[in-house]
Amino acid sequence: MRIAVFGTGGVGGYFGGRLAKSGQNVWFIARGEHLKAIRGRGLRVDSILGDFIVAPAKATDDPNEIGEVDCVLLGVKAWQVREAARAVRPLIGRETCVLPMQNGVEAPEIIAAELGAEHALGGLCGVISFVAGPGHIRHTAETEPFVTFGELDNSRTERTSALLRAFQSAGVKAEVARDIRVALWHKLMLIASLSSIGAITRTPIGVWRSVPQTRALYSAVLQEVFAVAKASGVAVEEEHAKTVERWPERLDAQATTSLQRDMAAGRPSELEEQIGVVVRIGRSFATQTPILEFIYHSLLPAERLARRFSLLWSAASSQLIRKLPQPNFHYSARNGWQRHSLLHRTCPLSGVKRTCFFALHMSAYDPKRT
Repeated sequence: MRIAVFGTGGVGGYFGGRLAKSGQNVWFIARGEHLKAIRGRGLRVDSILGDFIVAPAKATDDPNEIGEVDCVLLGVKAWQVREAARAVRPLIGRETCVLPMQNGVEAPEIIAAELGAEHALGGLCGVISFVAGPGHIRHTAETEPFVTFGELDNSRTERTSALLRAFQSAGVKAEVARDIRVALWHKLMLIASLSSIGAITRTPIGVWRSVPQTRALYSAVLQEVFAVAKASGVAVEEEHAKTVERWPERLDAQATTSLQRDMAAGRPSELEEQIGVVVRIGRSFATQTPILEFIYHSLLPAERLARRFSLLWSAASSQLIRKLPQPNFHYSARNGWQRHSLLHRTCPLSGVKRTCFFALHMSAYDPKRT
């Protein structure tokens, strides 16, 4: 198959790398140093299932360079799906399918709205992997990565069969779901429950599951997600809810969720796609979600702040940054923003050092006054 991976991060890089290594015709869409490394040295994937390198690797930052493909794998964050769907239009031919691999349940509808329902598949995956460096993906968890997908009307088609064969020939555990919406909600029941409690407590799972009242809160959140899924007409099973109920005890005590980690680092997260979506759909079907509403609205201010930081950082990455002096700013709870003569600033949420333009614009921001 002719495949394009849009978003060559932990997910897209891992699954795209497996497909390319097995002989599929794969293009990787990336940018910056990551793109430069893939072009120069190939895509390196370190995995507990076996390390490999895709070299030479086809890589670009311009979808127009690739042309039409059989399938587009979307490896971006859930909140980036709409922008990504617009960006991949040069890849779309009459028979092209777009496979979203994000958390949440709304990506297929977004793709359908932007590109046409005939191009949208439903999809989800399970893998713990990340970009370890330019051109370098690392897969760490012992659980076997998987991909589940299907047509939105649950029909079996030649393109889903061909995609299934491609994944299986690459050694990836894959299946075409009997009901893709059920599969999407099955995953959301787990991640919304884990992410809610992890983000609001700001502790690893082993800490919060050891507190009986907090462990009970997880169960209550799960029941709210389950109720919303049922109210929306999705045929989720009681037995699956029981499985998700037992899940915290199966995980490593130090485990955290990606949403939790993003929020703790002051990065934009999938708050809307993992938690807000349940609240919104619940309201549309007159199904109450009081605990999730409390958690969502408690986390929303930090999410909006992270978005503001992200927008300013994007501006800082433009050509303007090269025209400005390079002071350093950091935030002190006692003294507010302070200026220094070094060449970087420190983000008050994440502690990550970046460059000056962003800090200059945030120098008037004082959390004590908001």
